[in-house]
Amino acid sequence: MAKDQLEVLHVLDQAKTQLYHFTAVVIAGMGFFTDAYDLFCISLVTKLLGRIYYYVPGSSKPGSLPPNAASAVNGVALCGTLAGQLFFGWLGDKLGRKRVYGITLMLMVGCSIASGLSFGSSPRAVMATLCFFRFWLGFGIGGDYPLSATIMAEYSNKKTRGSFIAAVFAMQGFGILAGGTVAIVLSSIFGALYPAPPFAKDPLGSTVPQADYVWRIILMFGALPAALTYYWRMKMPETPRYTALVAKNAEKTCADMSKVLQVDIPVEKQDLESQNQGKTASFGLFSKEFLRRHGLHLLGTTSTWFLLDIAYYSQNLFQKDIFSAVGWLPAAKSMSGLGELYMISRAQTLIALCGTVPGYWFTVFLIDRIGRFTIQFVGFAFMSVFMFALAIPYHHWTLKENHIGFVVMYGLTFFFANFGPNSTTFVVPAEIFPARLRATCHGISAASGKAGAIVGAFGFLYASQSQDKAKTDPGFPAGIGMRNSLIMLAVINLLGLLLTLLVPESKGKSLEEMSQDYCEEAENNSKSEAAIV
Repeated sequence: MAKDQLEVLHVLDQAKTQLYHFTAVVIAGMGFFTDAYDLFCISLVTKLLGRIYYYVPGSSKPGSLPPNAASAVNGVALCGTLAGQLFFGWLGDKLGRKRVYGITLMLMVGCSIASGLSFGSSPRAVMATLCFFRFWLGFGIGGDYPLSATIMAEYSNKKTRGSFIAAVFAMQGFGILAGGTVAIVLSSIFGALYPAPPFAKDPLGSTVPQADYVWRIILMFGALPAALTYYWRMKMPETPRYTALVAKNAEKTCADMSKVLQVDIPVEKQDLESQNQGKTASFGLFSKEFLRRHGLHLLGTTSTWFLLDIAYYSQNLFQKDIFSAVGWLPAAKSMSGLGELYMISRAQTLIALCGTVPGYWFTVFLIDRIGRFTIQFVGFAFMSVFMFALAIPYHHWTLKENHIGFVVMYGLTFFFANFGPNSTTFVVPAEIFPARLRATCHGISAASGKAGAIVGAFGFLYASQSQDKAKTDPGFPAGIGMRNSLIMLAVINLLGLLLTLLVPESKGKSLEEMSQDYCEEAENNSKSEAAIV
């Protein structure tokens, strides 16, 4: 296949790993650090928001967000992310990856700060402004998915490409960990400076006025790592594959590669231009030719990402509810507002440290050895196994002496999500589609995933409510219960396992070989060789 590629891209595929590859991982990865921090830190502060803004004087329970506010706060950033993935994916193919890369970062920085400055004279106004800014925060986050994946894929050599793309995505693990750590530190500092009694002793005094600063600082902190990498993101040149295959600027392709990867390109400008003409296929996204070549691939990447995110975001966004249901967290009445934030953050940080972060980096180290398909298939399988193991003997895990076992099992579901489909669904769409449609198709796949996340964020909130109406959270109808909700997530993981069969293996293959960018000429060459024989 190498003889059918542009010579410059063959050189890129065979190039040794350079310092620039690691620099690109950090630059792109800081975007995903911020992405994960911003998307998941909201789950840490929702109970505190309920105590601050929705406590009913005289009530026997701490305040909690009403169903519509809880759904909006948890889900609005996901809606923005879905829109951003589609828009910036398309724009990245039209204008180039680099030209729109800085826009997404500035949106994240600005809206992270604005989320913490949400204003209003009533709880409804505060929630409305918070949701407005978090939608646009999600819009910027969404753009980072197709652009970062595509940029990393198009700069990497084929031997280590999977590891580098996965390493960018693995920064999410550190973002989740940082969110929990920041919440622990702030709740500890403010708790020491402004001590408060448990709700059971003093309902009004259990949530100090200064707690209103805590959730705002937590949300705003996500802007810091993204802002620090803005300069270097703007200094990144356009990817050589986009310049060569889409912009068709051969001279710039050679110049950028020589400067960035410190390799000599032994191909003359006129040779590149002659190779560029007439080789790349010209079919569009909605053409029959695309459907024939990549239709099943797109179905595979979209459906598996959709199903994975239903389960993954249900687990992540509502960890606090699952922990409370099995009794791992103390009763809300026995804690102050900041004390509850501390306990929730500690629990989620422990899960991230023991399950989430190791899972990401197992993928980074093994994806180019055992392949994308194997990791995704086995990951879905073990997620199903551990979900069933949590759900079927559910009462067993609610007993106090079994809480440690529950945490271990629950952590393993996160480990195999990240050493599994949560990583591979991000990697594969950046490798298997043509260069001129690569960011668009990755954006479509990622948006499908976020549609699943929205289903998980809104659906699990209602489904996991107790079947006994008297035991549901205020304002919620009776649901199917936590046990049945976990069984449903296990079944969803099994469906993801089956649909993984539609996703091709890209380990050790060039992007042009996977995307069939030059297959028309290859077919002509084959016919010519057959005629000679």
